[in-house]
Amino acid sequence: MTTFRLPSRRALAATGLAAALAVGAAQAAAPVVRDVAPALKALLDCRGIAESDKRLACYDAAVDSITTAEKKGDVIIVDRQQAQAARRQAFGLDLSALSVFDRGDKPEEVDRIAGEVTKAVRGADGRWILTLADGATWRQADDRDLSSPPKAGSKVEIRKAAAGSYLMNIDGQTAIRARRVVGP
Repeated sequence: MTTFRLPSRRALAATGLAAALAVGAAQAAAPVVRDVAPALKALLDCRGIAESDKRLACYDAAVDSITTAEKKGDVIIVDRQQAQAARRQAFGLDLSALSVFDRGDKPEEVDRIAGEVTKAVRGADGRWILTLADGATWRQADDRDLSSPPKAGSKVEIRKAAAGSYLMNIDGQTAIRARRVVGP
C-alpha cells in the first residue's frame, strides 16, 4: 500500500514563493503596452502582415487615416522641440493634469524665463499687471514698490520660488512676487 504524504507548510510556502517570483519575472520581461490612438495602432499593426503587397496597402491606408485625423484635429502630432516650446509658453500655469502626455519621459524642467513687457498697467489695488511679448500676463502678488515703473520694452526675468510662487525681476530691479494670470 502506498502512503500519500501532504507537503509541509514550509514546502508549500517555498513553492508559492517560487511561483510568485516566476510570475513576477515573466511580467517584468513582458513589454509595457501603452494606450495608443487607434489611427497609430492601425499603422503599427501593419508590421505583422507577411505579404509585402498587403503590408504596403495596409501602411498606405493607415498613413491616409493618420493624415486625415491630423487635419481634422483628432490626432495631434508634436515633436520633442514643440513640446518643450509649449512648456516654456505655459510657464507659471498649473498644467499638472497634462502630465499624461509625457509618456514616461521626464519633461524638461523650466525654472525660469526671460521676456519683454509689451504692456504695463496698475490694477485698482496698485499692483502691476504685465503683459509679455509671448502673450503671457503676470500680476504682482506682493506690495513691494519698484524704484522704476515697468513700461513697454522693459526686460523681465521670472523664476520659480518657494511653495509654488514666482519672483520677477524687471529691468534688473529687486524681485517682486508675481503669479501668472489667465485673461486681463
